[in-house]
Amino acid sequence: MIAKLRLIPKKRYWDYFILTARFLLAFTFINYGYSKLVDGQFGVSSNDLLVPLKDLPLFKVMWFLFDHEPLKSTVGILQIIAGILLLFESTVILGVVFFITIAANIVLMDISFMNEGMGQAFTRRFTYYFILCFLILWNDKDRIKLIWNAMIKKFSIKRKFPIFLYLLLPLFAIILEIFPAIFYSLYYYMTNPGKISESFKLIQSLFQ
Repeated sequence: MIAKLRLIPKKRYWDYFILTARFLLAFTFINYGYSKLVDGQFGVSSNDLLVPLKDLPLFKVMWFLFDHEPLKSTVGILQIIAGILLLFESTVILGVVFFITIAANIVLMDISFMNEGMGQAFTRRFTYYFILCFLILWNDKDRIKLIWNAMIKKFSIKRKFPIFLYLLLPLFAIILEIFPAIFYSLYYYMTNPGKISESFKLIQSLFQ
């Protein structure tokens, strides 16, 4: 058996390490996601609900808030999706991106709301997971380069539009922001015709 292991190329050991790292991250997130959907990872006890809010630890306040839907199920489903993506070679990069995004938010919240001891322990654990994510991406650096080159265009100072259109961007951005309100107002007054006269009376009173 030892002789056979010696014949295995070193790259195969590295590939197996990366596979193990992917499995660890996938299992971690699938387990977390399943717990949120089935076992009720969030929430507080009935005794905690009797305690005034100002006297509860911030960690328990966070878990009480996160126990509400659709937040809890959405986070759980996203974690399961990230875990499944990590299991397949063709989707591992997308899985790592999902993992880092979700895990970074989790770490930020735990640092903010956990006590110092719990927060530091959790941060150390997920820092290790982030290192594994980096190694997985490094192992797939050729594909990462292709994706990066496809997403990022070469820097150019050549303008597509006249300078005055760039200066008018704030104005057009405001128009774009209020654009949906026009259709909402039309729908509102079409479904509530009686409100039209009330609105006119209100406008007249403002100018009197």
